[in-house]
Amino acid sequence: MKQYISPLAELLRGLISHVPGGNAPFFTRTGGTDSARYCYSVWMRHLILARESGALHEIPKIIAELGPGDSLGMGLCALLSGAEMYFAFDVVKYANPEKNLEIFGELVDLFRERAAIPDDREFPRVKPKLTSYGFPDCILTEELLKNSLDEKRLDRIRNSAKNPSGSESMIAYQVPWNDSLIIKKNSVDMIFSQATLEHVDDIGKTYEIMREWLKPGGFMTHQIDLKCHGTAIEWNGHWTYSDFWWKMIRGRRQWLLNRLPCSAHLDLAEENNFEIVLTKRIKASSKIKRESLNKKFKNISDEDLETSGVFFIARK
Repeated sequence: MKQYISPLAELLRGLISHVPGGNAPFFTRTGGTDSARYCYSVWMRHLILARESGALHEIPKIIAELGPGDSLGMGLCALLSGAEMYFAFDVVKYANPEKNLEIFGELVDLFRERAAIPDDREFPRVKPKLTSYGFPDCILTEELLKNSLDEKRLDRIRNSAKNPSGSESMIAYQVPWNDSLIIKKNSVDMIFSQATLEHVDDIGKTYEIMREWLKPGGFMTHQIDLKCHGTAIEWNGHWTYSDFWWKMIRGRRQWLLNRLPCSAHLDLAEENNFEIVLTKRIKASSKIKRESLNKKFKNISDEDLETSGVFFIARK
C-alpha cells in the first residue's frame, strides 16, 4: 500500500517546501549509515570490487566520499583499513560526533573480529552484490591490520571522529561544499559514493571536480540508485513526469533526484577522460510505454529503460 500513496506524499512535500521552514521536517536523516554493519558492508563491497576490477593495488591513502549521510561510518571503515586521510562532502549536515563515535566503536570490533561481510540476508537491498561475503584477508592482511588497528592509531581516528575540524584530524567534513579548491588537485587516490550521485543537480560539474581531485591512476567507485525514490508508482515512473509536474514534486527542496539514466553517468565519466573498468547494471522490468516518457527521455535506450541502478568503477 505504501508505494501507492508515496507519490502523493512526495508531491505534498514539494508543495510544503515552498512554505518558510517547510524543508525542515524532511532533512533529519538519510537512513543507512546510522548502522555500523551497513557501513562495513558497503565499504567492503567497494573495496573488493575495486580490487577485482584491477583499479586497486593497495589501500588508497587519500579518500573522498560524496554524500556520507547520517554518519561518517564508511570513511571510518576506510581509515580502519589503512587510509591516512578521509574527506567527506555533503549538502546537509546529518553526521554528528556522538553518532560517529558510536559507529566507530562498533566498527573497531568488526575489524578486530575479521567479521564476514553482512550479505543479502541482512541487507537485501544493498548493492553492489558480491560473489563471496567472507572477510577480504587478501586485501586486509594481518600485517596491514596490525598497523591500522594499533591502539595509538585508533586513538587518533577516535579523536578525529570526535573533532573533525581539529588540526591533527584525519577527517575533513565539509557541509555544504561547492568548490573544487577544497581539495588540492591531483591529490586523491579514491573517490566513492553510495546512492548519492542520483541526487546531485549539477552532475556535470561534479564529474569535472572528481577528475580534478583524483591523481593520475586514481579511481572512483559509485553505486547509483536510478529508481523513482517513491515519487511514482512504477520504479521508473519519474521519467514520465512533465517538467512542470517534476518541478511541483521537487519544490524548493535542496535535493531530490536529477532523473539521469545510467548511460548519462557513464557518458559523463568518459567525457571527463575516465576509463570505465567495471560496470554492473541492475536490471528491472519496465511497465512504462515509451510514448508515456517525458520528451527528455523519449530516446533513451531499452537497456537504460530497464536499468534501475548501476555500480561502476572508473580510473583517471
